[in-house]
Amino acid sequence: MIKITPFRAVRPTSDKVSLVTTRSYDEYSAAELASWLDFNPFSFLHIINPAFVNQEKISPDKRFKIVGTKYADFKDKGIFIKDKEEAFFLYEIQTAKHSFTGIVVGASLKNYQDNLIKKHENTLDYRVQNLKNYFQITQFNTEPVLVMYKENPSLQEWIDHTKKCLLPLYDFSTTNKERHIVWKIDTKEGIDFLQKTFKETDTLYIADGHHRLATSQMLLEEEGSKASEAMHYCMSYLISENNLKINEYNRLIHDLNGFSSVEFVEMLQQHFTVERVHDFWKPTEMHSFGMYLNGVFYHLKLKDIPDENAPILSQLDAQLLYDLVLHPILGIEDLRTDSRISYIPGNQGLVELKKSIDDEDYKVGFILYPPTIEQIKQLADAQETMPPKSTYIEPKFRNGLLIYEF
Repeated sequence: MIKITPFRAVRPTSDKVSLVTTRSYDEYSAAELASWLDFNPFSFLHIINPAFVNQEKISPDKRFKIVGTKYADFKDKGIFIKDKEEAFFLYEIQTAKHSFTGIVVGASLKNYQDNLIKKHENTLDYRVQNLKNYFQITQFNTEPVLVMYKENPSLQEWIDHTKKCLLPLYDFSTTNKERHIVWKIDTKEGIDFLQKTFKETDTLYIADGHHRLATSQMLLEEEGSKASEAMHYCMSYLISENNLKINEYNRLIHDLNGFSSVEFVEMLQQHFTVERVHDFWKPTEMHSFGMYLNGVFYHLKLKDIPDENAPILSQLDAQLLYDLVLHPILGIEDLRTDSRISYIPGNQGLVELKKSIDDEDYKVGFILYPPTIEQIKQLADAQETMPPKSTYIEPKFRNGLLIYEF
């Protein structure tokens, strides 16, 4: 039984929403960031990174306090307003290739504790602690956890009907050529329907945002009896599993661990058939890998395919690449912390991967086939976790669009 709650959102006024909202902070280059801060006084970047120039010179806690002050300033100036009534929000994101629609809710942390909201990734303690400090000091969160539910025809019918019949709260486009449409669900009928629908749902699966959920749980535990009602929930974007786009994360390695290119390819042949292929090749099925080395693309086809009854983790391409290549041959120990490995999300294409190697920043790149929804769910059900950077999942939420206060 899944429990969700409506909440009183803080959000931009309609006339400024396209100016306020931003992509995730880490998607901006330094030049982009400086430009937005210079030329757009309404950008949410002024809040989440108020000390852009001097960020290395101040402590995290001091920076978080400045974030809280800038956020309060935006509210005082009327750039943000707080809803008087609790609501859910239906949110559609249209990109050049895909359209995504989900529901923004407060998801029960009790369900997370009871493993009804299941995870497939481990979290890093230092990141959870840092984010917990951020939440405690700023008292708000603007990035919902991306959570998937099993396909539900009656819920999809309600979503389609609501989008046709209800006037949007927001409808705006962004400079990265996306369209964002938000509908506010604040009627008793709509709220009751959604709560009843998810009450009849057995399980949800985290798609993206494991650290935010773990942080919300830590914050609730620390606050104990002092915790507000809002702290018992975490803002989440619930979306049907068939409406997600799962991309791979490709790997870049700085060196060949002392081996020559010829020696390296010979070692690969123990576990793979190695074939030169045309430019910008990427795998179209599981257990096939692309490789870019010395200006040439290769197809690495796994010789011994894992049995379908083998443990799910041993069937994952990201795990196989680590077990057969990255660890034993290239000497990569910890995929999270080893400075010799970097990652490029698959939605960026192969041009950046090729350029990074051609420019000699890296020696070799590996291109993976993305995991499936079923693999993610099987891992979560088995309480197993994927290797780091196994998936880059879309959609991505706009910062500063809907804010959840604690």
